[in-house]
Amino acid sequence: MDELYIDSVNHRYGDREVLSSVFLNCRVGEIVGLLGRNGSGKSTLLKIIFGETKPRFMHLKVDGRFTKKAYLSGKVAYLSQGFFIPHYLKISDLVNLYTNKYKNDLLTVSVIKGNLKEEIGNLSGGNRRLVEALLLIYSDAKYLLLDEPFSQLAPIIADELKSHIFKFGKEKGFIITDHYYQQILEISSRVVLITNGCNYTINGEDDLILNGYLPN
Repeated sequence: MDELYIDSVNHRYGDREVLSSVFLNCRVGEIVGLLGRNGSGKSTLLKIIFGETKPRFMHLKVDGRFTKKAYLSGKVAYLSQGFFIPHYLKISDLVNLYTNKYKNDLLTVSVIKGNLKEEIGNLSGGNRRLVEALLLIYSDAKYLLLDEPFSQLAPIIADELKSHIFKFGKEKGFIITDHYYQQILEISSRVVLITNGCNYTINGEDDLILNGYLPN
């Protein structure tokens, strides 16, 4: 089955239980929005799935195969909240490093095409964030974990990023978290809220109010 699946996730920071028996899945063709207040554990969950953080307990499967770290499958890419690519690397080298099947498509994107000879650290903060996201989206990864992809972007750049996510919306699976809940509601085919360590299905703003994420 084409699915990224994690179940029974339990994790603590000291005496504080952050995640308690959390379940999340994402199939190819889905854009799953993940919402939650600061400290709710949504970023921790993405790190657990990718393999950056070791939980107390979980079941994790990528396309039906159990694994302890999703990155070992070669099918999962993770965009962290902070910049993760060294500032001195050139865009042209990064395109060759990250992309294969979709390389020619990526080379037509203006922010890439116009900055091939530039070091990524010379870009503005918003364009640097956009380029890092594009390198992962246009990679061969089947599942994308995007942590706060819109938080540093001007609206016009955020809209461009969304267009690239939609472009691959049927070929890949996305799990996206962001504080800008309107962006998540707009882009997602399905939304999950993490609160009090558990996960809840969200069908609209009324459910966010009901579960205490938004004020009444």
